[in-house]
Amino acid sequence: MAAVPAPASGPLHGLTVLDLSRMLAGPFCTMVLADLGATVLKVEPPFGDMTRAQGPYAEGDELKAYGGYFQSVNRNKQGLVVDLTKPEGAEVIRRLATTADILVENYRPGVMERRGLGYEQLAAINPRLIYTAVRGFGDPRTGVSPIQDWPSYDIVSQAMGGLLGITGPVGGPPVKAGPGLGDTLPALFAAVGTLAAVREREITGHGRFVDVGMYDAVVAACERIVYQYSYQGVAPGPEGNAHPLLCPFGLFSARDGFVALAAAPADHHWVLLCEVMGRPELGADPRYAHNTDRVARQAEVLGLVGEWTGRHTRAQLAELLGGKVPFGPVNTADSLFDDPHLKARSMLQQVEHPGLDRPVTIAATPIRFAGGAEPVVRRAPLLGEHTDAVLRGCGYAEEDIARLRTAGAVGGVSDAGSPPPTL
Repeated sequence: MAAVPAPASGPLHGLTVLDLSRMLAGPFCTMVLADLGATVLKVEPPFGDMTRAQGPYAEGDELKAYGGYFQSVNRNKQGLVVDLTKPEGAEVIRRLATTADILVENYRPGVMERRGLGYEQLAAINPRLIYTAVRGFGDPRTGVSPIQDWPSYDIVSQAMGGLLGITGPVGGPPVKAGPGLGDTLPALFAAVGTLAAVREREITGHGRFVDVGMYDAVVAACERIVYQYSYQGVAPGPEGNAHPLLCPFGLFSARDGFVALAAAPADHHWVLLCEVMGRPELGADPRYAHNTDRVARQAEVLGLVGEWTGRHTRAQLAELLGGKVPFGPVNTADSLFDDPHLKARSMLQQVEHPGLDRPVTIAATPIRFAGGAEPVVRRAPLLGEHTDAVLRGCGYAEEDIARLRTAGAVGGVSDAGSPPPTL
């Protein structure tokens, strides 16, 4: 099989990324870079990234090379299998790192160093290398933590970073956020940090170690709870569907579901809402004139608004409020597929899926450039699909590749047409 060509355009075209990460946080970071045009080499162990087996699988997919999880965050990447536990495999990574621009990994501190693949070890052979680490609790190079060796997943960083502590019904237990924000928020910070290092390298000629802790990233994203406690001395608890500093700002019941409505902090939106509600006198009432007044009477205000929204369907509310007051229906996945905005913005992209005779749909990047082409999405790679092609590209002869395969240092689907693996 031939290597998947890198996108012919995109602001990161020409950059090569070694993606040694797994699960969600690291791969989501490199997904962003791949979507922007970088050539991303997804390096997996012989058994593959654990997300290959996580599904969900589409009906009729007997191959089960990967499911939707892996497809979504590993699109636009080339795939190769390298066993880092073998000296020969580690040497392959060192060789690839001599010409790579960026390396991303999310192992615990010390793992890569023990394999001879730490930042200082690779920077010695490629001073221009930007090395990005996404770890649960950061890297000791940027600040030694007493829990730096703890493993972490999304739910842990959501919990420790304060996100769960303000999510859920008022007075009730904490509730996990639906999407994996404990992974994707760190990933986005890591992508930003990586690109900042790319810019710095244009000036200095040298790479940089970039470190993002998952716990740290969630704290940064939950910044409001920090200043609330600092200013008021009270630790916020679960907020339900309202906002502690803005009113009305939250979710309200409609006859056929729920809607989001934000007539704050801009007081003129409150006036407009009252007019649409047929209660213009409320907009002029000094008890509700300013956002701070409405926050002080939050239960009363939410009751007035909720009673009105509950008498209308979501479509009726969209007709009444759309374009006037910040508003939107609470969508479920099926409604996203019919949304005219998402169609106009090409936000849901179809890609082929190995083992299926039909395309599947994944969410595209929201980053757009004026005058640029719509984002192109290529399917995720099979396990080791491009191993041989990538190795040839960095100077390995056929006999060298055969020797590495025999040693078990590299593997996966060969370019000669070996049958794809069934996991």
